[in-house]
Amino acid sequence: MNFRFLYTVFTFFLLVLLSCRKDKADANYGNYPTDIGKIIVTKCTNGACHNTTNAEACNGLDLSTWENLFTKGSRNGSPVIPFSSKFSSLCYFINTYPELGFMNTPTMPLYQSPLSKEEVIKIKQWIDNGAPDIHGNIYGTNISEKIYVVNQGCDVVTVLDAKTQLPIRMIEVGAQPNVIETPHFINFSPDGKYWYVVFINSPYLEKYDAQTDKLIARCNLNNQLDWNRIIITKDGKKGFCVAWTSNGKIISVDLDKMTVIHAMYGLYFPHGTALSKNDDTLYVAAQTGNFFMKIDTALSSQISIPIDNSGTINYSSSLDPHDIFVSNDGTKLYFTCQTSNEIREFDLNTNTCTQIIPVGAFPQAMAYSTTWNTLYVSCELDNNSNSLGSIVAINLNNYSTQKKYVGYQPHGIALDEKHNVLYVPSRNLIGNGIPPHHSSVCNGKNGFLTVLSVPDMSIKKQRIELSVDTYFAKVRP
Repeated sequence: MNFRFLYTVFTFFLLVLLSCRKDKADANYGNYPTDIGKIIVTKCTNGACHNTTNAEACNGLDLSTWENLFTKGSRNGSPVIPFSSKFSSLCYFINTYPELGFMNTPTMPLYQSPLSKEEVIKIKQWIDNGAPDIHGNIYGTNISEKIYVVNQGCDVVTVLDAKTQLPIRMIEVGAQPNVIETPHFINFSPDGKYWYVVFINSPYLEKYDAQTDKLIARCNLNNQLDWNRIIITKDGKKGFCVAWTSNGKIISVDLDKMTVIHAMYGLYFPHGTALSKNDDTLYVAAQTGNFFMKIDTALSSQISIPIDNSGTINYSSSLDPHDIFVSNDGTKLYFTCQTSNEIREFDLNTNTCTQIIPVGAFPQAMAYSTTWNTLYVSCELDNNSNSLGSIVAINLNNYSTQKKYVGYQPHGIALDEKHNVLYVPSRNLIGNGIPPHHSSVCNGKNGFLTVLSVPDMSIKKQRIELSVDTYFAKVRP
C-alpha cells in the first residue's frame, strides 16, 4: 500500500475541512476581521441590540455585518469613519476609560458589562487602520461620486458618499495642528481631479487629490489671512482667492505650480465672487453696502456698480450683498442681499436691477438647477417654531418661490443634480440649537447636514451629524 499517497490525500482533505470550518466561523462574525467581529457580533448585536431585527429601536444602527455598518449607518450618520477613531462616535459610546478619549452615555453594550480596555483599544486601532473587512477591503476607497463639507470649527473636511449620503472620511486640513485655522470654502477643478480649501485664520491655499483626498501642495497667499473664497477658471489653471475685510484682497494663483501670480489690495469688504462666462472678469459683491465690483482677471483695474438703480455707491450697511450667481448665458447676476432679505437680479447689458425677490431672513448661499431652472437659497436666520433657517426655491421662469424650513442656521448649500438632492449644512451655533448626538473633539456643538429631494424639497435625510460649524458643501464634478 502506498502510505505516502494516502497521507497526502488525508492531509489535503483535512486542510479543506479546516478551511471550510474557518470560513464558516468567519461568516458568523459579519465579514468583520475575526478579532473585531467577535467583539461586535457577540457583544453589540445580541439580544435586542444593534442587529437587523432591532436596528430601528437602536438609532437605526445595524452592526450585524460590516456592510450594514458602512452602507446603512445610523440615523445620525456614520458611527465609524475609516482611518479616524477620534471622529468615530462608536468609540465614544463603548469607551469607559478616560485615558482612551471621549466617553458618551449611555455606555454600550447597553445594560451589560462594559468592554475591556483591551477591547476598546483593539476597535480604535482597527478604525485607525481603515476599519477593513475580513479580506482587507476599506470602505470608500473606490468611491468617486462624493460630497465635501467644510467644518469651520474643527479644521476638518467631511467627505460623503453621494449614493448613500453618509460620511466616509474626515480629512484634517490646515498647516498648524494646534491652531484652529477655520477652513471656510472649498472648490474643485472643473475636471474633478483636485479640491482646494482656503482658511480664515491661515495664509495658505491647500490643494488635494480628489480621489485619494491626500494633500498635494500649499500656496502661501502673501502671508495674508481672512480668505473666504477660491474661484477657479474653466480650464482649471488659475484660482482667485478673496479675503473679506474692510481692506480686502484678491490674489490670483497658478494652480499647477501653486504660486502667486498677482495681488490686488484695498477692496471694500469683498465676499461673494464669480467669474464671467469667458473668464475675463471677476464679479465681487461688497458685503457691506449696495454694490458689486467688476475686476479684470489680470487684477489691474476695478469699477464699482450699485445694484439698487440709485446710481450712487453706498458704503454703509444697506442691501449688503453676500453671494453671487452668474446666469448660464452670462448676462445676469443674482445677489443674496442679507440685510434686505431678498434676491436681486441684475442685468449686465443694461446695468440695472430687473427683479427683486423677497426670501427669508439673512439669505446667504445659492445653488442652481439647470434641470429645473431653479435657484435655491439658504436663509440662515429665518425663524419659525421648529427651526432656525429655511431654503427658498426660486423658479427663474416666473420668479415664483417655495419655502422649506429646515435645519438650524443653513449656510453653504450644494446641489447634486445626478441624484436630485440638495445638501444643506447647518451651522448649529447660536441659541439652544439642535442637541448633538455625540461629543466633538473640538470646542463647540456639532453641526449637521440635511438632504432634501428636489424639486419637491421633501426631507430625504436629516441630522447627519458632522463636526463643529458645518458651514459649506460642494459636489465633486
